[in-house]
Parts: sequence; structure tokens; C-alpha cells
Amino acid sequence: MKTTSFDAAEYLDSPDMIAAYLAAAFEEGDQALMRAALNDVARARGMSELQKETGLKRETLYKALGEKGNPTLDTLSKVLAAFGVRLSIEPATPIAG
Repeated sequence: MKTTSFDAAEYLDSPDMIAAYLAAAFEEGDQALMRAALNDVARARGMSELQKETGLKRETLYKALGEKGNPTLDTLSKVLAAFGVRLSIEPATPIAG
């Protein structure tokens, strides 16, 4: 059986797809998975384009979104805005009432 490698970046071509992909990754609560998902979207958009849209240096983006990255809240906010998505906060458990 012949298999091909899967690259999520190939499918992240709209804000809706990006939002669904990031929401699923963030829902898991695994920081490495979140960072990897952000990296996938950045690759789909192109680092040069992301650099222009965020005003951040390419080195900053590669470092923040790389394998050992840990983006600051400022970087995360700029990157998400460039992706055309935003974070939303809700209770982790339903509020009784």
C-alpha cells in the first residue's frame, strides 16, 4: 500500500477552515499541539505574508511558532488577527443555574 504524508497547511485556505482547525487544537489544551497548529496555519499563509501583516520579524515568527516556541500574548494576538480569527473565552464547565 502506498501512503502519502499529510500536511494540514494544504487545507487551511479560508478563515473558516483556519478557525475550525485552531479551535480543535486549542480545545485539547496541549500547548505543543496549539503551537504546531499555529505553525501549520502560518505555513499555509506564508511567513513573508505573515511578516507583512503582523509587523513582526520573520525570525520572531519562526522562533515563536517553531518546535520549541512559546509566543507572547502580543505575538499571538497579532498572528491570530493576521489569520482572520480571534480568541474567544468561555467557562471550562457549564455554569449551573
